[in-house]
Amino acid sequence: MPNSYNEPHFVSQIDIAHSNQQQESQSQTPINPVQDSLSELCLLVRELLVTQDRQNELLEDLITQTGQSQRRKSVELALWKRSNPELSEYCRRAAVKLERVQTDLLSTITGEIDSNSDALLDSEFCLNEFVDRFGMKFIQLNALLQILTQLGNAPDIRVQRGNGSVTKRTVNEKG
Repeated sequence: MPNSYNEPHFVSQIDIAHSNQQQESQSQTPINPVQDSLSELCLLVRELLVTQDRQNELLEDLITQTGQSQRRKSVELALWKRSNPELSEYCRRAAVKLERVQTDLLSTITGEIDSNSDALLDSEFCLNEFVDRFGMKFIQLNALLQILTQLGNAPDIRVQRGNGSVTKRTVNEKG
């Protein structure tokens, strides 16, 4: 395993067995077994630290990429809302009403499960009928609600363009 912090460490491997060279040198020069064990332990700990440092770097990169993606999506939604303010308000109102529909559907689904739980457990036909009856409807309702909520609740921002970059500021911020 490389001892450098600059080299990528995607997979780590730790060899704890003595090699032939180490055994030959031990037969020629008597070494304290405790000192030998401690030096091996120090080497292993260093290798673990190098691997952990690399994992931390990869996690930081992942967090950075995720944050950039979320900021970009937020700016795109805000630009859309700025271009379509009335439609954005209609989406917000529709999402509020659709939440009530979703709540009613959830009430129906849970009531159905409560009253027919034994049949759903015992009969594959009843379970398939239940999923056919509610599954796609619930999935599609959730998808519609998510889209309407995002479009209706997009942040209000002022976009300033300068030097090829886009700066996002919420309406409440000053500057």
